[in-house]
Amino acid sequence: GETYLPTASVKYGIVTDSTGYRLGLRNGDRIISVDNQNIENFSQILADILLNDRRTIQVEREGEILNLEVTREYIQRVLKGEGMIEPRTPFGPFVVASFSRESPAKNAGIQANDELIGLDGNKFLWYDEFQSYLAAHRNEPVTMNMLRNGESVDIIVTPTAAGFLGIVRNWSVDKIFELKRINYGFFESVPAGIKKGFNTMGDYLKQFRLIFSKETKAYESLGGFITIGSIFPGVWDWQSFWTLTAFLSIILAIMNMLPIPALDGGHVMFLIFEVLSGRKPSDRFLEYAQIAGMAFLFALLIYANGNDVVKLLRKFF
Repeated sequence: GETYLPTASVKYGIVTDSTGYRLGLRNGDRIISVDNQNIENFSQILADILLNDRRTIQVEREGEILNLEVTREYIQRVLKGEGMIEPRTPFGPFVVASFSRESPAKNAGIQANDELIGLDGNKFLWYDEFQSYLAAHRNEPVTMNMLRNGESVDIIVTPTAAGFLGIVRNWSVDKIFELKRINYGFFESVPAGIKKGFNTMGDYLKQFRLIFSKETKAYESLGGFITIGSIFPGVWDWQSFWTLTAFLSIILAIMNMLPIPALDGGHVMFLIFEVLSGRKPSDRFLEYAQIAGMAFLFALLIYANGNDVVKLLRKFF
């Protein structure tokens, strides 16, 4: 089966970043539709905007419906990993479940099952407000206002340079939102899997339009082995692993059928030429075509992995 968050269940609206703000989105906006079409699965909103060349987003803000125009600049930034749209979640109850490695909060004396009430005496209604406060106080001491066994405790902690306390809160998305679960029997799962495979293939083919577009500059976001490795979760999850494995298999199958010499698609192209023209291309021509095809593939490989290296360097410089 499959589980997803329906767009209609995102009752507190969205959280976005500076790229979304430039588009006109605001924290707390409820996305109603895209090009006046309802998107059932919330996680598919950005993909639908990118792949189907959507031009407008309809949002509800303080009881009013607004129509926002999707700009090319926004598309470019989303392809670079910006312009995130996530469900807005309440701040509390914020109960500490565990800590990350080298957690500033744990080192300062915060304990599991402590409840965070606020920072420096400030109370927060939304989790994104808490994140914004930390981002504004990076490497600066803040007082964590805690409840421990019913008693108030104030502990001074210095967030990291990235604005993190190293705390994992005890919460899950299904405690806040009503998720939709679709269960398949054995015989239902086969056509459902085939349908999902074809949908994935169709979406991947649509991405070629973005890659070769000078307006979106999607070619700047091509990635190599590092990018492929980064899409797998850091913790083993069998469903994510096999879903991504199937996705990569579909990508390889499509790439292999492209009309590029040295790939199966190139051989098919020459066979079609032979059938239509009635004559076989010369061996010398086929040899040069194979060399040109291999050179193109190696150039693409170097370019994609070069992009990964550049992205890594930008993180440090």
